[in-house]
Amino acid sequence: MARPDRRLAPPSRLALLGEARIAVEWAAMRLTLPRLRRSSPRGDGSPVLVAPGFATDDGWTESLRGFLGSLGWDARGWGLGRNHGRVPALIEALVERAAAIAGETGLPLRLVGWSLGGFLAREVARERPDLVTRVVTLGAPVVGGPKYTASAPIYVRKGHDLDRIEAEVEAREAAPIRVPIEAVYSRSDGVVGWRACLDRRSPDVRHHEVVSSHLGLVASPAVFRLVASLLATTAGERMA
Repeated sequence: MARPDRRLAPPSRLALLGEARIAVEWAAMRLTLPRLRRSSPRGDGSPVLVAPGFATDDGWTESLRGFLGSLGWDARGWGLGRNHGRVPALIEALVERAAAIAGETGLPLRLVGWSLGGFLAREVARERPDLVTRVVTLGAPVVGGPKYTASAPIYVRKGHDLDRIEAEVEAREAAPIRVPIEAVYSRSDGVVGWRACLDRRSPDVRHHEVVSSHLGLVASPAVFRLVASLLATTAGERMA
């Protein structure tokens, strides 16, 4: 078992206040969107499923999906309503959703997951690698579950044992994710501790640091450009 990183901790209150810069990131994205569309690599029409973060729904990822769709990807929301955080039920439902899309299109999926949605996307790939060609996570708490996030107090108030959840997350690593993973994180993330976004266990993972708020991970021009590039990367280019 890997030795735990003692530096793991939720973001500070000051970092959480920094999430207010989402307004600037959103405005920048709207201003640069036409140029981003012209300069980003094109998609090949394959399905891309985008999963939202805790307490959010498909409305929060609409701009990212619209951008990916404009590049030629078949970008879809997860269609499961609000992300209520009940992980076992959501993994099962998301596996069913991915299987339905793969069956409809005859193609495996690329999964993009923001925050808790990224954790769920990874678990779909772990359970059904036949359905998934690549996973892109955006500020996903892959270590500790909610323990190292600003949502931790909410889980505690609801009676959840954060240590037990952390142990359950760790236990899932006994079955490695064999699908390529692109893990995007920001050191200035005000919701998820950035070290909890680093995947030290999967055999095929690359990390990509961006400068963004947590909310900006689905509204930042830099992230949009990066996600487009990661989705378009071929296996050969990835290994180069």
